[in-house]
Amino acid sequence: MKKIITIIKARPQFIKASSVSRAFKADHVIEEIIVHTGQHYDQNMSAVFFEEMEIPEPRYNLEVNGAGHGAMTGRMLEKIENVLIEEKPQLVMVYGDTNSTLAGALAARKLNIPLAHVEAGLRSFKMTMPEEINRILTDRISDLLFCPTDQAVNNLNNEGFKHFNCQIFQVGDVMYDSALYYGKQAEKKSDVINRLGLSHKPFVLCTIHRQENTDDLLNLRSIISALNTLHHEIKVVLPLHPRTRKIMKQNNISTDFETIEPVGYFDIVSLLKNCQLVITDSGGMQKEAYFFGKFCLTLRNETEWVELTEHGYNMLVGVNSEQISASFHHFIHKSFSNEFTLYGKGDASKKITRLIGKYLK
Repeated sequence: MKKIITIIKARPQFIKASSVSRAFKADHVIEEIIVHTGQHYDQNMSAVFFEEMEIPEPRYNLEVNGAGHGAMTGRMLEKIENVLIEEKPQLVMVYGDTNSTLAGALAARKLNIPLAHVEAGLRSFKMTMPEEINRILTDRISDLLFCPTDQAVNNLNNEGFKHFNCQIFQVGDVMYDSALYYGKQAEKKSDVINRLGLSHKPFVLCTIHRQENTDDLLNLRSIISALNTLHHEIKVVLPLHPRTRKIMKQNNISTDFETIEPVGYFDIVSLLKNCQLVITDSGGMQKEAYFFGKFCLTLRNETEWVELTEHGYNMLVGVNSEQISASFHHFIHKSFSNEFTLYGKGDASKKITRLIGKYLK
């Protein structure tokens, strides 16, 4: 069997990796070793995901957390390099655009181990975003670039990647694979709707996590002010990251509604399926809203998922309270009609498995 090391660290990566891991297991030709770099390390933010999503337990937990971008990336690079030297894999696979993505990519490249990047080619064209730097650098040193959309392929071609020593594939979105698989299980495995008293009660689901929104107090205050206003019309459900909760408490930013602790994936899926609208700054949540037939307001001025805005499923509202309110009223009574297959047919993980198997022969 061919040995592959998968490097993950955050909840969206757990979701993506779950489908590919399942495809690896079904294929019987790839041995996957999961390395968890350790950023989301508490029960709600990490362990529960591995348990409920049936992801293989990480063989390594590097326990790197609680530092700035440079220190965190450096520590992960050092520890990942040690793992790669010990395990000697035939390929390293990274997901998305986190610091662990870049650290894993650098470690593999410096050891001349082939590198695969899942969710390659995405661009916000905003170089002040750490995620943009991570994804651009990871793409440039990858051997296999698995793109989720035609636009992602176009981005790479526009940057001259067809002249580089790499292979580019449009495989669809592995998160859609996961949405189809776990969406069927959510109602049986989650009681979050009853637990929060949301049965037959309209609500909007909101998530806030991006540094540009949580660390900039003007942005954070504006977002919370808008949500407080909306809460007088419709219930707002906001699972709050511990770090954001701490920032809000330290700066006396309060909500007119009750926030909840972070929840597991089945709870998130259940909330998505039952909400009226999604308000988020998460890239993954923008797509998940589409997967489950919900319009989305994105608390940013740009998005990597341009096809959602082009087809009218997503609206970029930034952090302006008036824009958030106006966009909410634009969407709240609008009927959702999914006329397009924007992210493939739910077989991206199988395609990735087949292509990797072919590459490693």
